[in-house]
Amino acid sequence: MYIPNPTARLGEKLAAEYLEKQGYKIIERNFRKGWGEIDIIALDDKTLVFVEVKTKTSNKFGTPFEAMTPFKIKALERTAMFYKKLHPELPEALRIDAVGVVLSKDKNAKIDLIKNIYG
Repeated sequence: MYIPNPTARLGEKLAAEYLEKQGYKIIERNFRKGWGEIDIIALDDKTLVFVEVKTKTSNKFGTPFEAMTPFKIKALERTAMFYKKLHPELPEALRIDAVGVVLSKDKNAKIDLIKNIYG
């Protein structure tokens, strides 16, 4: 079983809380299939949203969004399509969002959301 490192785990927790405050309804976290993982799966109104979360402790080596490579986004897309096939009752409208979390030393966080990173 995959267990994210403590920094990633905290970032995903903060991202889920942030998304809920934005009106998203979280339906699953850390869905894994051999070729990929989806950090957060949620509903945003009538859209099924797959969310990639990247957490860093600084922007020294780039922002969290810069760590989202085309390869990672493609793997996320494949995993999202598989998830949708497993759950045909969920909305047909799909979207991939990204949340970047930068944690400071005192564990405060700067959280940014980009909707529809694939499109």
